[in-house]
Amino acid sequence: MHRWTDLDQVPPGFGPSVVTIGNFDGVHLGHRQVLTRMVADAAAAGAQSVAVTFDPHPRQLHRPEDAPPLITGVRDKLELLASTGLDAVLVQPYTWEFARQSPEEFVRRFLVDGLRAVTVVVGHDVRFGWQNAGDLSTMLALGSRYGFTVEVIPEVTTPDGGRRWSSTWVRELLAVGDVSGAGEILGRPHRLRGLVVEGDKRGRELGFPTANLAADADGMVPADGVYAGWLSRVSDRERLAAAISIGTNPTFDGVSRRVEAYVLGRTDLDLYGDEILLEFVERLRPTLKFDSVDDLVATMHDDAAKARVVLGA
Repeated sequence: MHRWTDLDQVPPGFGPSVVTIGNFDGVHLGHRQVLTRMVADAAAAGAQSVAVTFDPHPRQLHRPEDAPPLITGVRDKLELLASTGLDAVLVQPYTWEFARQSPEEFVRRFLVDGLRAVTVVVGHDVRFGWQNAGDLSTMLALGSRYGFTVEVIPEVTTPDGGRRWSSTWVRELLAVGDVSGAGEILGRPHRLRGLVVEGDKRGRELGFPTANLAADADGMVPADGVYAGWLSRVSDRERLAAAISIGTNPTFDGVSRRVEAYVLGRTDLDLYGDEILLEFVERLRPTLKFDSVDDLVATMHDDAAKARVVLGA
């Protein structure tokens, strides 16, 4: 899959293409259903399939105080988009210069001249151009003017026809610690990506050495609690069963929120400086403050046992 971060990187003469536009945060099942169908339709028409997405999220520029936490970082989003079979992804830097284009300027520059789109795939609620002035009727009119068709995709809902699959729904579930529910919408376990940094080394003293994730890790951190999940080095992707703790270590009067993972049954791992992935499968319990270290250690043994059952480890 071609990965571009500037329109100038698109090779001369690229296309014709079928293009879709969106943030695709999380690349959940709704996204995947639309993208895989688009890929198949483009291949049947002898065209290239392209997704145009943005970094940072537009709301981080327009309303930073109200910007949503991102489910996935750019690297994971690109990896997930590639798995749908897309031919190319343009990760457009979302700047004020870009945002101030009129709807027609965006369509002409990016879709027509840059990507030579023959079909543009959008949802009913598409908005584009300065101050979101462009909508579906605008796109249809511009398609007629510039010679591309517009395919309007229906909303993708749960199999029972209930709620629409959405990144907002995933965030709501992660915010309350329902990682298994979020995983059902994502079609995979939710994950974080980041470097392992030094912590207090208290877990090692208690017999549960943990890998502490850097505070700037990519991905939305779920609610405080203890989770069953998987840890893997990005370098080899070997999945290791783990119990993952999120919180401030209230038993020791901690104040900073941390994400740390104990690889079940392993005390020999040296992960400092490694880039790792943490995948969340199921929440085991909320964060608790214990009256004694002995109570904490007993509960940590129980957490590890429950994690083994959940993960089949």
